[in-house]
Amino acid sequence: MKGRTRRACGVAAGLVTLGGAAALVLNAFNSNVMFFVTPSQLAADGMVHPARLRVGGLVEHGSVQRDANGLTVRFMITDTAREIPVVYRGVLPDLFREGKGVVAQGHVSAEGVFVADQVLAKHDENYMPPEAADALKRARPTVKISDKTGPIR
Repeated sequence: MKGRTRRACGVAAGLVTLGGAAALVLNAFNSNVMFFVTPSQLAADGMVHPARLRVGGLVEHGSVQRDANGLTVRFMITDTAREIPVVYRGVLPDLFREGKGVVAQGHVSAEGVFVADQVLAKHDENYMPPEAADALKRARPTVKISDKTGPIR
């Protein structure tokens, strides 16, 4: 074999190897990617989403219902504009409360219920995931107050 042919075969083998490695890495990333959505975004998509998701927002007041066995919990997550029903089977975090921020990981069932396999609660009053905080700010109805404020009489 000539030197040029041998070099071309080496380059081609290297490219095939690099392509295979890239395909394996991208496949691993794809199986671990989980998108963060709000209830409003999920409702806008028609609540049909085949992939695993993270849904974040606030636990709606008065929505937490526990089954008799104590492990299955039903509640609503809201972004103050829309809400989505969530079913979770397992032990909830100690900081899980009505009116507090949560992020649930799981998938949407055919009935439109979010079936969570993990529920994360915020760890203190000052922390909320940036995506959840931004989504809540966008979803809240905004009231424009004049920039010019006079003395209150």
